[in-house]
Parts: sequence; C-alpha cells; structure tokens
Amino acid sequence: MMSHRTRIKLCGLSRPEDVDAAVAAGADAIGLVFYPPSPRNVSAEQAAGLLQRLPPFVSSVGLFVNAGLEQVRQVLDAAPISMLQFHGDETPEQCAHIAEAVGRPFLRALRIRPETKPADLLESVHLYRDASPLFAGLLLDTWSDAYGGTGKVFDWSLIPAEIAHQAVLSGGLNVQNVTDAVRRLRPHAVDVSSGIEASKGVKDHALMRAFVSAVRAADAP
Repeated sequence: MMSHRTRIKLCGLSRPEDVDAAVAAGADAIGLVFYPPSPRNVSAEQAAGLLQRLPPFVSSVGLFVNAGLEQVRQVLDAAPISMLQFHGDETPEQCAHIAEAVGRPFLRALRIRPETKPADLLESVHLYRDASPLFAGLLLDTWSDAYGGTGKVFDWSLIPAEIAHQAVLSGGLNVQNVTDAVRRLRPHAVDVSSGIEASKGVKDHALMRAFVSAVRAADAP
C-alpha cells in the first residue's frame, strides 16, 4: 500500500533566508502575507525578491484579507504568486470574481468557531465549488476576532471525513502536535506559521526542519 504524502505549507515568510530554509527543509509551498496589520506582512516588491528564490515545484500562496481586485492585481503584477488565499470576510462571489480576474486558483480560509458543525463545512465546500472552478479547497483555521492565525488549535473532530482528504489543516500546529493531527485526520496538507517562529515574522530554521520531519513521521506506514 502506498503511503499518503501530506503536503506542507510554511506560511508568513518574509526574509530571504527563511525562504531558503523552507525550500531546504522540503516545503511544498510557502505562504506570503499581504495584510499590513500583520507582523508577517510583505510588500509586493519584497515578495518579488522572495519568489525569485523558489525552485520549480515549490509553489507560492498569497494571503489576502478583504482585499479588493486592484490590490490583488498590483501584487500579482510585481510578484506572480501561484495561488490566492482569502482570509477575511469575502463571499464566494467575491473570491470567484478576484480569482477569475487574475487567473489564479484560490483557497478559502475558514475560521472554525466552537459552534461550527460538520455540516457547515460541507456546505461551504459546495458554495465555493459552485461559485468558481478556480476554488482549490478549504484551509481550516481557529476562530478569532482578529484576522490571520491565532496559534491555537480547534476541535479537529468537527472536520467531516468527506472533506478532510482535500482540506488544508491550520491553526496552532507545531512540532509537538502535527504528527498526531496528520495521523488522525489525513488532511491533504498542513499549514504552519507561528509554530515555526523564533519571534513574530522571524522563522526558526531548526523548527522548520523539525516540523517537516514530524509530518513525514506521520506519513510513514
């Protein structure tokens, strides 16, 4: 039986050396944050320089929060990221409109509340899939009043088995808990930001390597 290979996205990268370390560690994707209030925010010009360090088959994801089409277009004109991640209050129609206008697939980040039901997640998948053929999947994060990651874990049992294999699991993942998370849920991918940091926006390269190793340990038969 073939073992499942969980994809790994290391998010919130803002320094050239962190991008190099992500690639060396074996990341499948890096995440760049285009949200000025975030300590991990990068400009389009910074992002352009970071993208030039990526080899083939390591993809780039741009995180946006309630951004308009022009803001997204300006970023992509300078830094041709390969996928969009909508992390605000965007409707399915707004996500579809921006993604189609710039010709990029998109992830929809959902912040999971304590009262969220598995049926709500199934309904979200259908809504976004119906809205656009460019919908690539859900990224499941922990609810907070602020936008962006919380560094906290949500109740993984809320994720229906029907969508887990296509979902990106986020929210409070770190070296200590990601092996268990992958073994329990078998998500398509995992996403980490604060769990691999020395300080906000500054990645710890040893933690990056350890996180990737912890995921691979869960993938092993």
